[in-house]
Amino acid sequence: MPVWVAATLLAGLFQTWRTALQQRLRGQLSVNAAAVVRYLYGVPVGVLLVVLYLSVIGGSLSSPSWEYLLFCALGGLGQIIGTNLLIMSFGHRGFAVGTAYSKTEAVQAALIALVFLGESFGLLSWAGIAVSVGGTLYLSLAGRVASLRDVAAATVQPSALYGLGAGLAFALCALAIRAATQALDGPDATLRALETLVVINTMQTLMQGSWLLATERRSIPDLFRTWRSSAQVGALSAMGSACWFTGFAYAPVALVRAVGQVEILFTLLFSRFFLRERMKRSDVIGALVVVSGVVLVLLGR
Repeated sequence: MPVWVAATLLAGLFQTWRTALQQRLRGQLSVNAAAVVRYLYGVPVGVLLVVLYLSVIGGSLSSPSWEYLLFCALGGLGQIIGTNLLIMSFGHRGFAVGTAYSKTEAVQAALIALVFLGESFGLLSWAGIAVSVGGTLYLSLAGRVASLRDVAAATVQPSALYGLGAGLAFALCALAIRAATQALDGPDATLRALETLVVINTMQTLMQGSWLLATERRSIPDLFRTWRSSAQVGALSAMGSACWFTGFAYAPVALVRAVGQVEILFTLLFSRFFLRERMKRSDVIGALVVVSGVVLVLLGR
């Protein structure tokens, strides 16, 4: 199995696990504070991953350039903006719609990479990207829209527009992260990805932490009061990001994100076997479509 595929599958698993644990922080932390703990508690975990990698695999750290730091800053800011846009889409009573349209990130990343970076894929890969995104949209919107006309109408809703904006921000974030890993001079792509994780999480802690300090100073003590749950969320977030960054270091963003749509399959499995929720027929159909899209991407690759 290629490194980027294994890393992407693990990223989807860690992200689903982190989201499940993050539900514990609901009611304990504000939205901004909950975002800060992902980065704040993720930094030491990222440092630990780098130390363990150097101890086991070996290698040496790279010397960051100003270009590299700029890409890291853009990637970190893009993730923060994308997360805020996604939350804004929920505020318009469009949780499912906003989430669904944010999943167009893979298509948006593919188009941006094609136009601005000259990255091209085979027809099978393009078909796989489209199918996997279509399957995710179906899973998110099944039972909520009755026809293609309803889908078109939903596209102009505020929740959908915010979701599309979130997808664009996440796509630009991923492209910036890939550019950052390529800007380092080290020969080991995995080590470059882990270094980038530490740098970006540190920047995000400063960015979001400064905003929290300026707007919600009273929330600062809560970051440490909830350290048991927050530390778990931060650790899973760091491990998930480490896997995402590793995938970006080895393969084009669009392909990584297309394969990463398996995250929704982990969500369905979690719902079925841990929450004991019954899977609907639409869930099974959507899951099969997503898997088909991922297979097409891998065959095209």
